[in-house]
Amino acid sequence: MTRYEPEDSFVTPRFSGVRTFMRLPHNRDLDNADAAVVGAPFDTGATFRVGARFGPEAIRSVSHLLRRHNPSLGVTIFDYLSVIDYGDVPVVPGYIEESYARIEEGLAPIHEAGVFPVVLGGDHSIALPNVRAAAKTHGPLALVQFDSHPDTWDAYFGMRHTHGTPFRRAVEEGLLDPSRSVQVGMRGSIYDERDWEDAREMGFDLVPTDEVRELGIPAVIERIRERVGEAKVYVSFDVDFVDPAYAPGTGTPEIGGFTSREAQEFVRGLAGLEIVGCDVVEVAPAYDSPGQITALLAANIAHELLSLHALRKKSLG
Repeated sequence: MTRYEPEDSFVTPRFSGVRTFMRLPHNRDLDNADAAVVGAPFDTGATFRVGARFGPEAIRSVSHLLRRHNPSLGVTIFDYLSVIDYGDVPVVPGYIEESYARIEEGLAPIHEAGVFPVVLGGDHSIALPNVRAAAKTHGPLALVQFDSHPDTWDAYFGMRHTHGTPFRRAVEEGLLDPSRSVQVGMRGSIYDERDWEDAREMGFDLVPTDEVRELGIPAVIERIRERVGEAKVYVSFDVDFVDPAYAPGTGTPEIGGFTSREAQEFVRGLAGLEIVGCDVVEVAPAYDSPGQITALLAANIAHELLSLHALRKKSLG
């Protein structure tokens, strides 16, 4: 079996080379891959600031800082995983349903091959075709969503597909099991109290930031783990989950959020769950700081998600 891992940074420095995720080889050899990093550069679903179509490029660029071993989880990713940068799935700028069809079609072979996809957005609307592709192979999924918005609106300006609607559509289509699903981090001003209550009435366990602060992160992690149980799970991480002091480069920032360190703690708390797909979305580089701190956050979250998959494979032997 051909194994894929990053270039050796002691042979060529990390600031050199083509900007793939973590300097991984760019190819589509699913027969020899355990995981694939995939870009979905679409942002026509955004309702405020656009620019997340450039998110995958920015995340890949700064990801060259990342190294093989995750000391907090105690796993060296590439001891257990052969990983490729699959490139980007095709999209149609300005046309959301056409892009959905192409994203789903692009991701389907990855799931069918038993390869773990880490999808880099793009705005959060891409979660719907991501989940469609995952559920086609794995059946209805639990959802763990880290976000400042539940993204369960019915419509926006009469349109049923935006970055604020993907998880309502996913439930309507039978792709998610809300009774196994948790949405964490909701905060900020909303149009109406129904914005959160609708998600709860659909069956989601919605945990606002204020409640997280009252309960504490370890208690919320345990709540997530108990609710998901043995179900196959899709993890969706919107960078606006993190406070704009740490992640300014996003489309709809909300103050009062979590630190970068706390975001890592939440994701690491999912260790052992059967995660079959994930995304990291809403990086808008034009609004990022000169130090690219939002893209750096997203790259590190993707690294944590790959680490979780490696750790599960390690534990299963």
